[in-house]
Amino acid sequence: LEGVPGLGKTLLVRTLGQALDLSFSRLQFTPDLMPSDVTGTHILVETEGRGRRLEFQRGPIFANLVLADEINRATPKTQSALLEAMQEQSVTVGKTTHDLPLPFFVLATQNPIEMEGTYPLPEAQLDRFFFKIRVAYPDGGQLHAILDRTTGADDVQVRPVLNGERLMELRAVVRQVPIARPIQDYVVRLVQATHPTPTPTPASGVHAAVMRVVRYGSSPRGAQALVLAAKISALRDGRLTPSFADVRKAAIPALAHRLLLNFEGEADGVSTEDLVRELVEAVPESAAESGLEDRKR
Repeated sequence: LEGVPGLGKTLLVRTLGQALDLSFSRLQFTPDLMPSDVTGTHILVETEGRGRRLEFQRGPIFANLVLADEINRATPKTQSALLEAMQEQSVTVGKTTHDLPLPFFVLATQNPIEMEGTYPLPEAQLDRFFFKIRVAYPDGGQLHAILDRTTGADDVQVRPVLNGERLMELRAVVRQVPIARPIQDYVVRLVQATHPTPTPTPASGVHAAVMRVVRYGSSPRGAQALVLAAKISALRDGRLTPSFADVRKAAIPALAHRLLLNFEGEADGVSTEDLVRELVEAVPESAAESGLEDRKR
């Protein structure tokens, strides 16, 4: 979640943990935060008979829902402590690997304004985030709603609607949803269009822009995120299979943060969100239409 301070990003994640009846942990990332502050460390404890032994003290990463607040304020060494947890859902300390509780989610926040003294996330870690969502500043009506809910005497209680066990069941159901081959082919062509690779046919305007400003396109994780997000969207709407519209709706949050701009793109201030939006409009839904457009060009 990327947005300026005061937009309720932390409150959103905390409320989500309460509504899902999950264990919640918050990590405030600072420049002096160490990896052991995230994963945990061994401490010396006394035993019966005045003996001593090393015992592993679990860090805040051992929770169902982990909030990494202002994640870009910690050093790359500390940021990397999340890599194994996010990908393998386990933590290795010393020679021992500890499994994390399931379900396990990492939600991170980032302030796009105060960038001095921050450490931009490496591409390998950005790629492990399913979505990147920009939290926009509220309009007048939304500000009124915020004031009504937060400056009165009402004490809002969040009622749990799901637990971890049910959430794991739902996750398994999502993966059983079938996806038509033309929909999956559209996902493949959309992800391939993010790469600045020459084509044997004359390039379109948006592909020429990709070749000019993009250094690396989306990884296969981007395609996985598109397919899973489309399946979830279909189920939420009561449909048994995803559509092209489901894929297009998930394209920007799933792909924009996976595009790495080159020097020219950075210098021109190119927005990867706008670039993905143009790709969604340019890439046709069927491969036959794509071939026909190439022949016309």
